[in-house]
Amino acid sequence: MSNEITTRRTSHRLRRPLVLAAAALLVSSAATACGGDTSTSGAGLGTGSAGTPSIDGTTDGAGRGGNSHPDQGSSMAPATPGRPNTPTAPMMPVPPAGGHHQVRAAVYLLHGEKVSPAPRTVTAPTTVAGALRALLAGPNRFELGNGRTTAIPSGTTLHSVAVRRHVATVDLSGRYDDGGGSLSMQARLAQVVFTATRFPSIQKVWFELDGKPITSFGGEGIVLNQPVGRADFEDLAPFILVESPMIGDTIRTPVRVWGSANTFEASLRLRITDAAGRTAANVDVTATSGSGTRGTFDVMIPYEATRSGAGRLTAYWNSPVDGRAVTADTVPLTVNR
Repeated sequence: MSNEITTRRTSHRLRRPLVLAAAALLVSSAATACGGDTSTSGAGLGTGSAGTPSIDGTTDGAGRGGNSHPDQGSSMAPATPGRPNTPTAPMMPVPPAGGHHQVRAAVYLLHGEKVSPAPRTVTAPTTVAGALRALLAGPNRFELGNGRTTAIPSGTTLHSVAVRRHVATVDLSGRYDDGGGSLSMQARLAQVVFTATRFPSIQKVWFELDGKPITSFGGEGIVLNQPVGRADFEDLAPFILVESPMIGDTIRTPVRVWGSANTFEASLRLRITDAAGRTAANVDVTATSGSGTRGTFDVMIPYEATRSGAGRLTAYWNSPVDGRAVTADTVPLTVNR
């Protein structure tokens, strides 16, 4: 297709400036069009810089930010501010970030004879399987030094885990039911159930051993003919279960403390002790229910530490009989001023 342009006869003196002006206009338009496609968005999934606390005032032992739910361990980062276009070569497309990223999870060890959460870092999207494998690996040296143990036999492996309609089917190796009495059998079941149900998408667990569903577990004959949840192991939960912060976390003020409790009239207390051994905070908390029914609590606690370093969070309640303090659990922490 051709276009015929009729122009008035002009002198050679005027024709050259017009041609140069038109060429300059075309170059400018082309540069503007190319420059408009060079901006990229910096938004993406990330866990933040090491040592940066999360909004709840906690970081794990490796300095990563803590979160309420392990499968929400990463948050959307704000978009990187755009840069002005420059007359350089067009930018090459930036390949999308990989789908695998590190998130914070929890495994449930034993403190005494009760379950107690400990932080772990797992790879998304296989976060449930990662958390269960971390549980089977057992406590680390720091956790062992602070009284955390496991009832799960060494050498137990995870074959698979599948989640459907809020029920996780967990297939473990036959080593899982080796040895131990009734308490040990109950405890190892509770450890898996609490670890799996830490994820909001899971409410109960169905157990399999070497690919076969089990209805009776161990020599004690614990009945497992249907999926089980946390309520089935109430005796293995402390009267006050602190879900966060977890052992080894680093906290700053104010710190978010959340968990569940089953105490008289739903009353409990939370005390933070700093590195100097002084009480930095000691607050009254009321759970959503108590006196035989486990409720939840979720509070922000400001504190004043005199010295940063190794401290602890103590969860306790006052006996309705004589008023004495009854310690439910202690969580070793690094307390920052």
